[in-house]
Amino acid sequence: MTNPIKYWGDKPYNSLDYYLKKTYGEKVYRLSLNGGMTCPNRDGTLDTRGCIFCSAGGSGDFAASSNLSITEQIEEAKMKITAKTKAKKFIAYFQAYTNTYASVEYLRNLYMEAVMHPDIILLSIATRPDCLNEEILNLLSEIHTIKPVWIELGLQTIHPKTSAWIRSGFVLSDFTDAVHHLYARNIPVITHLILGLPGETRDMMLDSVAFASSLPISGIKLQLLHILKGTDLDILYQKEPFPLPTLEEYANLIADCIEILPENIVIHRITGDGPKKLLTAPLWSADKKRVLNTLTKTLKQRRSYQGKGGIIWQSQIPFTK
Repeated sequence: MTNPIKYWGDKPYNSLDYYLKKTYGEKVYRLSLNGGMTCPNRDGTLDTRGCIFCSAGGSGDFAASSNLSITEQIEEAKMKITAKTKAKKFIAYFQAYTNTYASVEYLRNLYMEAVMHPDIILLSIATRPDCLNEEILNLLSEIHTIKPVWIELGLQTIHPKTSAWIRSGFVLSDFTDAVHHLYARNIPVITHLILGLPGETRDMMLDSVAFASSLPISGIKLQLLHILKGTDLDILYQKEPFPLPTLEEYANLIADCIEILPENIVIHRITGDGPKKLLTAPLWSADKKRVLNTLTKTLKQRRSYQGKGGIIWQSQIPFTK
């Protein structure tokens, strides 16, 4: 007799949608905001080119214009969503560039304007693990007492060679230190990982997932590598194309990842889609409906569910700080 598949709502994994409905009693929508910041990988502190895959919008291609105030951005984004839904509760998602890369005074004004909006239930702040000093951590703790704060940390990979190649500009210990500092303040951490980076095998990618999930994180985003026009990665790809996963290969990789993730970690994303006008490859990723249907079909065929493969992937790599 086969073991039953575990479900969280209608999915065999602990999805963000399920978590939010369970926590807040209804569907919650995310509003992508632009805090008008840059990044140490762009302003010359570490580099001027940014990460090799990063677009001109600093991974915030869907965010609002920084020319608007935070309140104006929230209202504009709300209007687009409420035109199609009955949404009442929203997440203020500071997405573009590095959203703790400014003075504490600037960040305080930014975050407070968002958190005091009556329709915002929490802040989600995307940043780098090397941009969280003591003053900023204390500010985040303060804001967290008003409304929940989530910190989204871009790790992408645990492998030093790949990390250097994508020009992340930080080392693994920066990430682990940041996670532990935030955990000590009871601030949830969501880790971003990119699947499909050149030179990485299936086992290497699963090592990254397993390592991230062995730390005290609350959520994870599994992002398909997108090659976007105008990036340095696009220039390299056009000059000498490297293999990218097919949709079927990616679906099976996602199933592998889901099976080794502990049940308590909320899965915020299993694919991601770049702006169609900027997408060079893989082109199949632009058909979001087809991608999600294939992922659902693959999970069903494999009888996959979160935690099926045990608590952690049995990596051959000895991880040290």
